Amino acid sequence: MKYAKNILETIGNTPLVRLNKITKEIDALVLAKVETFNPGNSVKDRMAVKMIEDAEKQGVLKPGGTIIEGTSGNTGMGLALVAIVKGYKLICVISDKQSKEKMDILRAVGAVVVVCPTNVDPNDPRSYYSVSKRLAEETPNSWYVNQYDNPSNTLAHYEQTGPEIWAQTDGKITHFVSGVGTGGTISGVGKYLKEKNPDIKIWGIDTYGSVFKKYHETGIFDENEIYPYITEGIGEDILPKNVDFSIIDGFTKVTDKDAAVYTRKIAKEEGIFVGNSAGSAVKGLLQLKEHFTKDDVVVVLFHDHGSRYVAKIFNDDWMRERGFLDDEKKVAIDLIRDRIDMPMITVKTEELVSHAIERMRNYNISQIPVTDVDGFVGSVDESDLFRLYFDDKDIAGKPIKEVMRAPFPIVKSDTSIDQISKLINRNNCAVLVDLGNNKFHIITKHDVVRAIQ
Repeated sequence: MKYAKNILETIGNTPLVRLNKITKEIDALVLAKVETFNPGNSVKDRMAVKMIEDAEKQGVLKPGGTIIEGTSGNTGMGLALVAIVKGYKLICVISDKQSKEKMDILRAVGAVVVVCPTNVDPNDPRSYYSVSKRLAEETPNSWYVNQYDNPSNTLAHYEQTGPEIWAQTDGKITHFVSGVGTGGTISGVGKYLKEKNPDIKIWGIDTYGSVFKKYHETGIFDENEIYPYITEGIGEDILPKNVDFSIIDGFTKVTDKDAAVYTRKIAKEEGIFVGNSAGSAVKGLLQLKEHFTKDDVVVVLFHDHGSRYVAKIFNDDWMRERGFLDDEKKVAIDLIRDRIDMPMITVKTEELVSHAIERMRNYNISQIPVTDVDGFVGSVDESDLFRLYFDDKDIAGKPIKEVMRAPFPIVKSDTSIDQISKLINRNNCAVLVDLGNNKFHIITKHDVVRAIQ
C-alpha cells in the first residue's frame, strides 16, 4: 500500500503548469509553480516544517510548547498543520488587512488568532511584529518563529523548491519570478538555481508602499516609500534578513488594482484559482516581457489559494468599492449604490448656519443641498461655512439663504462618471442624482475620486 504517514509527508512536489491565455503577449514558455497543491494550500507549508524541525534540533522548541508567529495567514496555516501533528500549541498574530477567510481558517485548525492594526510603524507596540515578540516573552515554554529573519525559511526553499523546479524544467529554466515578502522563497530558490546556472535571472515582484525595489536599486531604505497598501503576501516596511538582495537581479512593482484584476484573470482565463500575490506575479511578468525571448523558460511561483480571498478579490462589491472593476461602465448610480437606501441630508433656506454646521459634524459630510417648498434652490459647502463662521461668529445665527451658493447640478442616474467629473470644479463641489419618484442623492468629489482610483 502507498500512503503518507501524516499530512506533512504530502508537502512538496507541486506541479508546473503552462500558462497560455493570460501570458499570450510573452514569447517565452511560462510555467506556474502552483503551490496551492500543498496541504495547507500555500508555499509556506515547506518552510513551516523546516523551521519547526530545526528549532527542535536546536532545543529552542520543547515538547508541549507554544509556537508564536506574526503571519499574513499562510505561514500560520503551515505552522498549524505541523503543530497538530507534533502536539504543539499555536498563537498567530495577524494584521487586520488580511482577509477574514485567513483568520477563520487559522481558527479552524486550532490556532489562537490575535489581530493587530496594519497602519502602524513596525516598532509600534501595537504592530504584529511587536505583539508577536511580546507574547513570546510573556508565554512560558514558547518559541517565536520570526520567519522574516529565520534562516530555515530560506533553507527550506534551497533544499526543496529550487531542486524541484530545476528537475521539472530539466535544467532549462532561464528566469524565476516570485513575489517577495519574507524573502525566503526567492532567496532559497534563487540561490539554488544560480548555483546550477549563474545565467538564470531572478526577478522579485514588489508592491507600491513597500521598500524592496528602491533599496535593491539604491541601497537606500526610504521611509517615504512606506504607506498602506491592499495587496496581501508581498512587500514589506522592513528589511527581513531572508531577503538576499545579491541573488535578486531586479524588482518590478505592481499596483493594488492590477494585482486584484490579474488574480481574477488567472481564475477566468487559466482555470487556476490562486491568491492575491499570484495576480501581482503575473502582472509583473507582463511588465517584464521585454526581458524574455522565445527560447526562454520562465517559472513564476503562485503562492497560495484563491479561497482565502473570496470575500475580497473575488467579491464584486469589494472590487467595485475600490474602483477595481475595469470592465464595468461607471455611471451616477454606481457611485452612490452603497448608500442608495439612506436619506440625503438637506438644509432649508430659513434654517440657521449653525444648523448646517452641526449637521455636517454629525453626519461627517462636507456639502449639503438647500431646499425650500419649490425644491432645490441652493447649496452650502463646509469650507465656506467654517470660513464665514471664523470671520464672523454672528454668522451662525443667520439664515442659510444669506450664505448659500447656487444649487448643485442635477444629473440622471445613468450619467457617466466622465460627465459628472466635468460638472465638479472649484465653484461646484457636488452634483445631485435624480433617482425618480422625487428621490435624489448627492455625489461629491470624494465619490468620484474613489471610483477612478
